[in-house]
Amino acid sequence: MPFRIVFFCCLLALLAGCATTAPTNRPVETYFKQGEDLYQNKKYEDAIAQWKRAKESGNISPTLNTLADLRIADAQFENKSYIEAGAAYESFRKFHPSHPSAPYALFRLGLCYYNQITGIDTEQTPVTNAFLTFDSFLKQYPVSEYAPAAREKLVDCVIKQVQYEIYIGRFYLRFGKYQASVKRLEECLARYPQAPNLDEALLYLEKAYFLSGEKEKGRLTFDRFLLRFPTSKHLKEAENLLKKYK
Repeated sequence: MPFRIVFFCCLLALLAGCATTAPTNRPVETYFKQGEDLYQNKKYEDAIAQWKRAKESGNISPTLNTLADLRIADAQFENKSYIEAGAAYESFRKFHPSHPSAPYALFRLGLCYYNQITGIDTEQTPVTNAFLTFDSFLKQYPVSEYAPAAREKLVDCVIKQVQYEIYIGRFYLRFGKYQASVKRLEECLARYPQAPNLDEALLYLEKAYFLSGEKEKGRLTFDRFLLRFPTSKHLKEAENLLKKYK
């Protein structure tokens, strides 16, 4: 059963218990319900305020206190406050490592990093953090309901990492730093051997070798390209390089 359905069922049961067995907890019940109503109406900051009031009420149960932590993180995420949400999910896992929602929190932490990714010409830390988080998630929870989405995001992170390495390799090429370009692109090929966009990396590696005067390595790189990516959209350009410099 999906996490959200389980969560709401548990929440309703817990609140019902608070209402019937512990009248002194009624303010907590009220805060939680108001927070949930606000959340459903996309008033995330107001929802966070209500859940924080519940936590600060002084008579909240440990179970509801834990749920409040998770709901605050969810509201921050939906409000696109990814740095704050990421810190909240990380804190949740730190203090509740065996909680049933720990996998969910780790997956959402990965999404927090992923959603901070911008272009290939900007800071790449979010890409690296997203990759490491999704990789860790899949190692810990390979059969989780979130595993397919995590695998999809992980592949996209690898694609973005390769795109960045190609960007740097092309930068070196543009300024005549052919050996630096070769080094960067060869390292990229070694680091991400299964990436689906290595055809472009091989194209610019071929060019870097030819421009550096290493024609044999340029020809060998073309052979690598043709063997692995015979239907690549960059094949014609790679063939033209071979004809021009061989």
